[in-house]
Amino acid sequence: MSGPHARAAHADPLDGDVEEALALANGGRSVPRTDDPPATAATSTGASASQERDRQPAPPGARPAPGTPHGAQDTHAAQDTHTAHGSGGHGEGTSWSAARHAAAQAGRSAAEHRARAARAAAAQRTAAAPHPRTTAPGTTQPGTTQPRATDPAATAFRVAASAVDALDAVAPVPVDENQLPLPGLPFPAPAPPPPPAVEPAAAEESGPEPVRVPPGAVRVPLDEALGLVLAASLTALTDLPSFDTSAMDGWVVAGPGPWDVRDEGILAGHDLPPVLSDGEAAAIATGARIPPDTTAVIRSEHGHLDAQGRLHPLRDVRHGQDIRPRGQECRSGELLLPAGAVVTPAVLGLAAAAGYDELVVVPRPRVEVLVLGDELLTSGRPREGLIRDALGPMLPHWLRALGVEVTAVRRLGDDAKAVLRAVRKSTADLVVTTGGTASGPVDHVHPTLRAVDAELLVNGVAVRPGHPMLLARLKEGQHLVGLPGNPLAAVSGLLTLAEPLLRELSGRAGHTEPYSSPLHTAVHGHPGDTRLVPVVVRQDEGSGHDWAVPLRYNGPAMLRGIAAADALAVIPPGGAKEGQEVEILDLPWSWGSR
Repeated sequence: MSGPHARAAHADPLDGDVEEALALANGGRSVPRTDDPPATAATSTGASASQERDRQPAPPGARPAPGTPHGAQDTHAAQDTHTAHGSGGHGEGTSWSAARHAAAQAGRSAAEHRARAARAAAAQRTAAAPHPRTTAPGTTQPGTTQPRATDPAATAFRVAASAVDALDAVAPVPVDENQLPLPGLPFPAPAPPPPPAVEPAAAEESGPEPVRVPPGAVRVPLDEALGLVLAASLTALTDLPSFDTSAMDGWVVAGPGPWDVRDEGILAGHDLPPVLSDGEAAAIATGARIPPDTTAVIRSEHGHLDAQGRLHPLRDVRHGQDIRPRGQECRSGELLLPAGAVVTPAVLGLAAAAGYDELVVVPRPRVEVLVLGDELLTSGRPREGLIRDALGPMLPHWLRALGVEVTAVRRLGDDAKAVLRAVRKSTADLVVTTGGTASGPVDHVHPTLRAVDAELLVNGVAVRPGHPMLLARLKEGQHLVGLPGNPLAAVSGLLTLAEPLLRELSGRAGHTEPYSSPLHTAVHGHPGDTRLVPVVVRQDEGSGHDWAVPLRYNGPAMLRGIAAADALAVIPPGGAKEGQEVEILDLPWSWGSR
């Protein structure tokens, strides 16, 4: 790494002074503190050299580098689709569809990195594992040496393997005074370590071999799998049902009737009952095992006991009626659900019935939320230039509805050093910031990205509201989505950049197909930008078709419209007429509601 990013990185150790790193990331521009020593000639020279390098023309068609000052692209770079917005929001920016595509690609890249890391961890564990003994304990084979427990190389292997193993169970950031207090927001404990490997002999006794865990996947108990995506196919571990069972309460009979009824009945959960002879019957409960070589089950309402206690049918008896034969639903080894299916409550029930205690799933992406802005209150009414923070209470739960684990919500204000420290120290898959994405005096997101040498993938989007949003790759497998500070603009950024990325990372790609609906009324458009407008989707009683009904209160700072909505309509530049088909983005809580 060279240039201003190299100097910023060297000036910004995690435990050091980050102010110099931010100054270097801003091209050397900084307001000195009163207690700072005078700037040295070397510092001034370095800043000038950095600015001079930033003014060098970029190759034709090149994308602006992360360190390029905001709005400082040359004429060639300005032609690229990733043109940054100025402080007033001017400039075309990345098209809305291209921004979503870039976010989805970032999610796929992060998922691939997670799989590579898991494969590397497996390789390290294999290399560090002791070889099976072929000689007596305490001896070595000819030409080999016995590694000692204190072997530094073996220790390093074990440490590396443990560190990568921890990727699937990173402890959430503990709650502290810097975190935004949100009632009901859980910070769960890390997932327990995987159980020890089972010896081959024990595996044969305990049942089928466990399902292999693909790279990047994890094995979780059933009660923790709801909402996750299967990373391995779900196959039946046994026949369902695993024995012939009674489908009804009544009598099980053998041979033609009438039948003599035994004194002892048959209940569910008991051992195999004795064989019935022809002309015999026994009372039976639903779910109980059927005796061998029986004819049928007669429902309690379809039989009659005479004075001598003999059973008579009240309708014809068919062979096998009301008996669920073994394997009626599935046979052992049969595919029940493919990898990629979302674990719903019904899937949990099916997995339990098929003999599963755990499921192999794609782990939840881990997201950390950084709430920026000195003007935000966490309680009480707005007053004296201060406003209530709407995004802190909203975003974590919205993200959770997208299937992620929110590891922390931090309220950092407009503190540049605190923002940089939080970004540098985060171990989340995705960092989401609110506000600070423009180029004002307290907008610290861009300087922070330059200080950590992040790669800007999307820097401004041609969409209203929310055009100053951004997407950056902090490092391989880790990204940052910068949301505008206005509430509806932040929602726009969440659905434009965060949702496609998280959908890919969580394995949900393709689970919700895009669809369109005609507009109930015309919607004005922006001359050059896409608009996202809150709508409710309602069925017309006359035609039976769904209509998207636009809602009022759709300004960038308003939440009244989105609070009543179940979707956002994608309005193309120039607007849309009444009856025109437009793309619909469902909100998470409206999925499956129609």
